[in-house]
Amino acid sequence: MFGLFDNEAKIFFGSQEEKRDELIEITNPYTKEVVSKYPKCSAKDAIKALEIAKEAFKESKKASLHQRIAWLEDVARKLRERKNYFTKLIIDEVAKPYTFAAIEVERCAETIELTAKELINLHGETFNSDATKSGRKALSFYKRVPAGVVVAITPFNFPLNLIAHKIAPALGAGNSVVLKPTPEAPLTAYALAKLFIESEYAIKDALSVVYGDAEVGSALVKSDIPRVISFTGSAQVGRIIMQNAGIKKVALELGGNAATFIDESANIADAAKKCTFGSFYNSGQVCISLQRIYVHEKVYDEFAAAMAKEAKELKVGSPYEEDTFMGPLINEDAKLRAKRWVASAIDEGARVLYGGEEVDGIFPPTVMVDVRDDMKIVCEEVFAPIVSLVKVSSYEEALAKINDSPYGLQYSIFTNSLENAQKFIDDAEAGGVVINDIPTVRFDIQPYGGIKQSGIGKEGPRFALEEMTEIKSVVIF
Repeated sequence: MFGLFDNEAKIFFGSQEEKRDELIEITNPYTKEVVSKYPKCSAKDAIKALEIAKEAFKESKKASLHQRIAWLEDVARKLRERKNYFTKLIIDEVAKPYTFAAIEVERCAETIELTAKELINLHGETFNSDATKSGRKALSFYKRVPAGVVVAITPFNFPLNLIAHKIAPALGAGNSVVLKPTPEAPLTAYALAKLFIESEYAIKDALSVVYGDAEVGSALVKSDIPRVISFTGSAQVGRIIMQNAGIKKVALELGGNAATFIDESANIADAAKKCTFGSFYNSGQVCISLQRIYVHEKVYDEFAAAMAKEAKELKVGSPYEEDTFMGPLINEDAKLRAKRWVASAIDEGARVLYGGEEVDGIFPPTVMVDVRDDMKIVCEEVFAPIVSLVKVSSYEEALAKINDSPYGLQYSIFTNSLENAQKFIDDAEAGGVVINDIPTVRFDIQPYGGIKQSGIGKEGPRFALEEMTEIKSVVIF
């Protein structure tokens, strides 16, 4: 390990660091070496952090907009200065390949900068209180104010940028925050939090960091102190949060079962190349990873062959090498689940066109064909580098199958038919639609979030700022 800190993440009770004797070790999914450690926290620690955040909010809500913008800009600048260090942290803890880890660091800086820019536009407007007969003329307006204490709970697949998507808007809007990062990447979270906390523009005690799983998460969610819970993770945990949060604002970015349709007019070579990227990027460990591809029967065989060819050309191996496209899954359990997914599909009549068998400890990019839409492998979220090709006879059939899912995060279509593209925008039951590219496309500036079991609320700096603020109405006579 190299860089600014040793390999031990520490608790932040507000701006105060605290060490613990009992540490949990994190091993790199590829090398199996211990790369970081973090302190085991308890429900008591979670409540302590919340109490500190509650007190800190008294000052954070009064901080000037200029200070908050300068704070975010300072963190983004220092993050870029330490890009190599943060890139290495991400590779060490979650084995994200070098190129994509470096991109994540850059995206994280951009997310923070975008938030700083959006803060200038975080305001209300006047309204005409005498617009109705029962009204009266007055100076009437509303303003946006910070919501209070925000609890941010983040996943392993984007251990840096998804933290920024929560804490940058939360702190920028004037809230205080308690962050519970993924247990798989504690040092990445600690290092980013340290940049925020040690900034010359930081608001004292506005950010706390605690670590843990269900016990800590439950204490944070059930407490009456937070006003906002922002969570990214599985639909199962999201459901538990909704059941236990009480009267709070809850933003949930949950699972997906992303799908696309390749119609007969599509550019097959282009579609195959893009779909290969979307299916196997980050080892398929993305909520909008392309899992289901519905292909028109007239081009099914051509597309399947093209995609298998593209998959074969991907470099799979060490995440530390700059030309590696895909590394290992996050842990052995994830790899075993991937194997079970493939075995189950084969038992149901599907066929492996490429991949399926572990190579040098890594589960490879896997293309499944002869898949039916009633098979488990297309009905549930796989979260692994496995993609299923399903043959369809028309746009209408493809659309019905795409929408027949409890999830609705992002869908896409590859077509040269303007009519089909326009129809798909309206017909696809999802929070996001992409035309002529993969549903795995996400720009950090966009409103991002799903419908149905894929969650509630939106991320993206402008939209997260709205989630993490309240509207206060003012009438002056």
